[in-house]
Amino acid sequence: MLGKLFKMMGVCGLIGLISSAQAAGSWSTSVPGVMVAMSDRETRSQSMTPPDSVQVHNRVIDRIHWQLETPPGSAINAWLCHPEQCVALSGGRGTVTELAGRQVSAPLQFRFKLLPGQRPVRVQGLQVIVNYQ
Repeated sequence: MLGKLFKMMGVCGLIGLISSAQAAGSWSTSVPGVMVAMSDRETRSQSMTPPDSVQVHNRVIDRIHWQLETPPGSAINAWLCHPEQCVALSGGRGTVTELAGRQVSAPLQFRFKLLPGQRPVRVQGLQVIVNYQ
């Protein structure tokens, strides 16, 4: 009897894992580059939202993989923003987990500022892959 109960619990656990695996997903997009020309005002990318074909109602962000390109040797202040929070970025690519739990249907946006005295910089190759639950 006890063995049958453990077997049943194992099957229920497996069904739970399969259900949560089906609930997870991802979407990706890229947006055009931007010219960043000021140190006292942000330059914003176009908004990034899930494609209409992706069902994200009541889903939340798990993690976001991001990528951007700047000219060699140029440093720039960069953030990935959700309407509720912005996260500082460093380098040309990485993963953000600080936005976990936020609504995945909300628009994301890259934001940039030059360092004081820096010449204008073109930032391109703006891409995100959003994993959600």
